[in-house]
Amino acid sequence: MLVVADSSPLIVLIDIGHIAVLPVLFGEVIVPPEVLAELDQPRRPQAVRDFTASRPSWLLERAPVAIEPIPTLHAGEIAAISLAQELNADLLLIDEVCGRKAAAERHIPFTGTVGVIELAADRGLLDLQDAFARVKKTDFWISHELLDERLKLYQAGRRPL
Repeated sequence: MLVVADSSPLIVLIDIGHIAVLPVLFGEVIVPPEVLAELDQPRRPQAVRDFTASRPSWLLERAPVAIEPIPTLHAGEIAAISLAQELNADLLLIDEVCGRKAAAERHIPFTGTVGVIELAADRGLLDLQDAFARVKKTDFWISHELLDERLKLYQAGRRPL
């Protein structure tokens, strides 16, 4: 499976201690240089910067040949969308609403951090309730009520796609 990632899902998964689910779920994950630069910014938690300093072999860097200008998006989001489109990726990992909208407009399949966590729970790689509790303790901007609702649906076996 060919997967491209923006920075946000990587940051959150590192923050909650579950970055190791990515290679189990997807094998390799490809990121553009702009995403690596975002991960390495001084404002990022030390764990995130340590991750980029000793990047695992499953995280591959690849620059898109061409970058399509997409208004309102940051450089990492634009590069990740451009790379996913160029590679005809099976999946783009992206959280930002405008980025997801841009991906949908380009017919790029995508999921976000919550989708990755739920998929990992489906595969028995983590406990969803614990993972969502950890997400709530980060600075990831997501409604706690949304996470609670997703957990209830998951536990009832009625999780929407």
